[in-house]
Amino acid sequence: MSPSLPTAAQVIDLHDRLLDTPGWPSRQPAPPDDGLWHWVQSNHRFNCSLWAEEDLARRTTVGPAEIAANKRAIDGFNQARNDATERVDELLLTALGLVDAASARTDAPVSTVPPGARLNSETAGSMVDRMSIMALKVNAMRAQTERRDVDAAHIASSQVKLDRLLQQRADLGSCLEALLADAQAGRAYFKVYRQFKMYNDARFNPALVAEAKARN
Repeated sequence: MSPSLPTAAQVIDLHDRLLDTPGWPSRQPAPPDDGLWHWVQSNHRFNCSLWAEEDLARRTTVGPAEIAANKRAIDGFNQARNDATERVDELLLTALGLVDAASARTDAPVSTVPPGARLNSETAGSMVDRMSIMALKVNAMRAQTERRDVDAAHIASSQVKLDRLLQQRADLGSCLEALLADAQAGRAYFKVYRQFKMYNDARFNPALVAEAKARN
């Protein structure tokens, strides 16, 4: 893999190290650089915050206002997570020479894909995003294997799940490296897929548009 492109091992190592960092994700260490790795780390931070809010949103002993606050936080973190994923794709496509750099951040990036390359339906950024979520699952399931307040059956079941999660993450990492290698060789490409999440945008969400009209 080219030094300018991430390896699966590098992504996994960063995700796991950040989860082991005291105070993470509210206190985040300086990223390895201010380009690609900054956005890989940012994506992971938003996924971690999203994970925590999802847990809190399922509480049954608090009032509706607290759950509503969790749901709004989830919307914000989810939007930020998707924005970071798109930025990872923009930077990777630019590094691979598969998109015009000047247009990479627009809603219509100009492709510079060589003839004959196949389109991969999943982007490299979305794979990195999924690896971030896998890191959270691995971390949470490993914690289950270390509990002392459960029986042996719970520990054994959790270990089976942990082993499967580790294998799934390794498989996903292999797919990421294969896609990047094929893209670098001109055999494959992917695109920046804009999420266009309309529910977070007051200009497009019909409920928010109606509220704005009612205020005027």
